[in-house]
Amino acid sequence: MSMSCYMCGKKATRANHVSHSNVKVPRRQKPNLQLLKVDGQSMRVCSTCRRTMNKDLKK
Repeated sequence: MSMSCYMCGKKATRANHVSHSNVKVPRRQKPNLQLLKVDGQSMRVCSTCRRTMNKDLKK
């Protein structure tokens, strides 16, 4: 499975780890993906999309 959100397509981005001496080392920021089952189909959804889906279901 890929590291991207099924709903919005959010994926890993690049960022810098900055040390105390201000040395910058590249790293990856991964999205907060969670496994969610909807109608028997499992999908990896980010936490923002999951909250939005729950809000829409309560209406």
